[in-house]
Amino acid sequence: MSEEKPKHGHEIHREQLKEEVLKKGARRERARKDTRHGMYFGLGMFGMVGWAVAIPTILGLLLGIWIDRTWPGQASWTLMGLLGGVILGCYNAWYWVQKESSKEAYQPPEVEENHDEHW
Repeated sequence: MSEEKPKHGHEIHREQLKEEVLKKGARRERARKDTRHGMYFGLGMFGMVGWAVAIPTILGLLLGIWIDRTWPGQASWTLMGLLGGVILGCYNAWYWVQKESSKEAYQPPEVEENHDEHW
């Protein structure tokens, strides 16, 4: 009866690190082999993130200006609209980047077949 030694903290950490390195290496290899995402995909993603922040920011700013002109008061609705638009835009950009990242991160790893097993 073989008894396994309890693993110490550094051994557990080493195993977790090894698994993480293997996962990242496999992801890097998949990305290298994937020809769908090139330079233009990156530029498109960059533009999408920019517009995802810019449009809500401008809309919030315009809404704030309209409120300030319609109902003047001590609070600056222009600044609040600007801040709200930036926050909404950043959340929007984060959402789209996470959505695109999750498409790549959860692809099943490729199974390499060993043809020498049959001989």
